[in-house]
Amino acid sequence: MKLIIMTKPTFFVEEDKILTALFEMGLDHLHLYKPGTEPVYSERLLTLIPDEYYGRITVHDHFYLRDEFRLRGIHLDDCQTEPPIGYRGNISRTCHSIEELKDVRKRCNYVLLKLPMNELMEASSRGLVDKRVYAMGGINFDNIGLVRSMGFGGVVVGGDLWNRFDILGSLDYKELISHFEKLRKAVS
Repeated sequence: MKLIIMTKPTFFVEEDKILTALFEMGLDHLHLYKPGTEPVYSERLLTLIPDEYYGRITVHDHFYLRDEFRLRGIHLDDCQTEPPIGYRGNISRTCHSIEELKDVRKRCNYVLLKLPMNELMEASSRGLVDKRVYAMGGINFDNIGLVRSMGFGGVVVGGDLWNRFDILGSLDYKELISHFEKLRKAVS
């Protein structure tokens, strides 16, 4: 099973150092999710991360960054948005219902299914879950095993990781790194 880490939606001091440390610890896939922000801030963050990790980053907005930084791909946050005209490369989408999942899962490299746990279970029982469908929303260390048993190809973790670091008052992110290691082992 794969593990995707979703960034916090806001930028913060030490973010580049934390992301670099996560990559050094074995992070395979990061979603750069900064909705409603100016592209210059995402550009700056990317320039502070070693370029050897760019191929592991998928961008949610400012899709030109994909080519400029040779990123892994782009992510569309809903099922209605069309990719940029002429875009060739990895595309993922977020689905917010089982019906959306049925329609788009074959048109993307993978899909993030953002639903409560009971609806994730329903999607699984209806045979709509496979290795290209990743569970999202409330995923934490304690429920990764359940998600695996439902047949998901991966999980997307955000809050369970980022809540272990105070972006306003801490420079010590050892607890966050330690928790990432636990998450990584749980999905292996």
